[in-house]
Formats: sequence, C-alpha cells, structure tokens
Amino acid sequence: MRFRAVLAAVFLLVSCVSCGSSAVSKDDPLPTRARDGNHLTIGVRFDAPGLSQRTVDGRLAGFDVDVATFVARELGVEPGGITWHETTPARRETDLTSGAVDLIVATYSITDKRKQRVGFAGPYFSTGQDLLVRLTSPDITGPESLNGRRLCSVTGSTPAQMVKDKFAQRVQLVEYPRYPDCVTALLANQVDAVTTDAVILAGYAAQNPELLKVVGRPFSTERYGVGLRKGDTEGQHAVNDAIRKMVSTGAWLKSLQTNLGPSNYPLPNPPEITEQ
Repeated sequence: MRFRAVLAAVFLLVSCVSCGSSAVSKDDPLPTRARDGNHLTIGVRFDAPGLSQRTVDGRLAGFDVDVATFVARELGVEPGGITWHETTPARRETDLTSGAVDLIVATYSITDKRKQRVGFAGPYFSTGQDLLVRLTSPDITGPESLNGRRLCSVTGSTPAQMVKDKFAQRVQLVEYPRYPDCVTALLANQVDAVTTDAVILAGYAAQNPELLKVVGRPFSTERYGVGLRKGDTEGQHAVNDAIRKMVSTGAWLKSLQTNLGPSNYPLPNPPEITEQ
C-alpha cells in the first residue's frame, strides 16, 4: 500500500512539473516567456559581417548579436538560454508570426508595411541605403548612375526596387537569396553594383578593400528595430528599456567600435527610441 502511495505521489509530482513546463505559451508577453521559460529563440542573420555573422568555429559575432544578448539578459535569460535561429530578409515576418522565434534582431528596418504584421521595439541603430561597387567603377557615383546596369539585392528585400522606382528606371534588377551571393557576383563582374544598407555594405567592403568600396552617398533612412509579436506592448516596453540601458552604460558604443570600427564606417549617434 505504501509503495502505491509513493508511486502515486511521484506520478503527481512529475505531472505537476510537466504542467509547469508547458505553462509558457507563445501568446504570453515576451517578459513572461523569458522569465518563466528561462529561454529565448532569437532570429539573427548569419551573413552580415560586423553585424551578425557565423564564424568558422560556429560562433555568432557582431553588433546585432551583442544587442540581442544584452536584451535577453535584461529579460532574465543568460546567453546559454538563447537559441540562435538563422533568419533572412524574406523570412523575418514569417518567423515571427509563426512563433518560430521570440525576437528578431537582424538589420530589420521599421516600416509601416511591416508594422501591419509584426511589432517593433527601438530603433537601436540608424543607417541609410547605399551602393557597393568595384573600385574599377568610378563612374557609379550614386543610384542615378545605374541606368542600363545590373543591380543586385536579395529576395524579400526592397532596396533594389526602390532604386528602380525613384532613380534609375532602366536598371536591371538581379536577386539572390543572400548578400554574399550578390558580392560574389559583383566580384565576378556578373552585376555592376549591390544595394542595401550602408552599414551592411561596409562589412563586405572591409573584407575586400582592394577590390570593393561603398559609394558613400546614402539615399534613404533606415531605422533598425527589434521585431516581436504584434500587440505585445509589455514586451515592446521591456525591450526599449533594455536598449536604453545598453546605450546609457556605454555597451552600445563599445560594441559598435569593436564590430564596425575596423570597416571605417562612420558610427552614428544612438537613435531616439520611439513607441512604435
């Protein structure tokens, strides 16, 4: 009889533990999921030098990675409790809306169109769209120079179409899944320029300084935000507080200097955080 009682007690304990572990729902506010689950899945890019790149030994390094890690810590999740999920410009909204990730920190520009599907905290960084070209193309001095030329960007991103719509209607658009593919095509003379945010292009130029350069004439304003589930105002406030703390403690500037300083990219001032 006593054995049965002990067995029943053990079964009840296991059942309660199972109930507790399943109590965290993807519909809970972000701080609740972080606190009760002691874990976050964060979407980042694996292909943006200086911002978020997977190294040869499998680590992730860059400014976006540092921002994500700082935010997670402020929410109560240490680095060991983070699962890094590779995302791409084409998948960011889907990764959030499907619940595959809790956060996106992946050069994710805040736009009205995106805010129809997801929420944003921040911004935590500001940059502008620019062009990456070969050093042997001094005649490409801005987007107006691209009529009759081939311009590369990635699937699911909007910079190349913006160039065609506003600056060079006769430009030929070329799309690849990833920016490294565009850079390879540029080095192989298969395209004439690559366009995206200047800070992303600076990382690629720093890898090939004898062959490539950023034109240095930004023609848009891009404000990077932390993507989260739409309607999660508690999570938005918590992430905004974390970004403010990263700036005020000096960790924000230190990360920029470490990760982007070698590219000679002019570091901007911290952007003003606004409620999205």
